[in-house]
Amino acid sequence: MSEVIVYSRPGCHLCELALEAIVALQATGYRFQLHEIDIESDESLLRAYLERIPVVEVDGQVVSELLLDQAGLRARLDIVSCDGAGNRGI
Repeated sequence: MSEVIVYSRPGCHLCELALEAIVALQATGYRFQLHEIDIESDESLLRAYLERIPVVEVDGQVVSELLLDQAGLRARLDIVSCDGAGNRGI
């Protein structure tokens, strides 16, 4: 199962919107583990991501920054989750 990580911080409206949209993808049949990481928990994360959040990774590959690229996220999930029969692991 794929891992989706959202780098965010408290009070980030764009982060909240991205998380809502990502959770909605799960309701449409995409299967993945979702983790949110608060960039304020680590100084190096804060420096790396402050001007770019929300940053979304799928299995370690950045697929979106600033505004959620839903098409890019779905495309990456389709690639990594496809079971060979064209299904999304449903």
